[in-house]
Amino acid sequence: MGRLKLFLPLFIFVVLAGFFWRGLSLDPQAMPSALIDKSFPEFSMPMLLDETKLATKDDLLGEYRLVNIWATWCVACRIEHPFFNKLKEQGVRIVGLNYRDEAPAAREWLEDLGNPYEWSIFDPEGRLGIDLGVFGAPETYILDKNGFIRYKHVGIVDQRVWDESFLPVINAL
Repeated sequence: MGRLKLFLPLFIFVVLAGFFWRGLSLDPQAMPSALIDKSFPEFSMPMLLDETKLATKDDLLGEYRLVNIWATWCVACRIEHPFFNKLKEQGVRIVGLNYRDEAPAAREWLEDLGNPYEWSIFDPEGRLGIDLGVFGAPETYILDKNGFIRYKHVGIVDQRVWDESFLPVINAL
């Protein structure tokens, strides 16, 4: 029994090393969403470029589109923004959700960097973001023509992510 106690630290080390090894192999971008295959939440919020007009869930229906959560304070959003401009040029329909931001700064951002969005929802308090379970910007959702969430991506969307993750989902729609 005394000799087994000598191996106890080694056993603990091996178990902990196994947990750490498993943790390092997980993808930090893979954040499951409880809303996958569920309807986009109901909302009625002002549009960023014309706050007198309200956007609703019905505005998202009709054909597939992306919903991109973005903000001017988000460094990663600035990195992915040129790619969204490129997608718009290719005919991809994208709706923006300006999340917890200041409207003048957001309008200036779109004027300076280009506007890849058909229109943008203005969510200064983050209410719609909370309903979506947003962890932070950027996040991008794929909606089908009926307004159901088919995919969620947390982080920057670039060509690799588009080709490997988005296109298979879009092609299946």
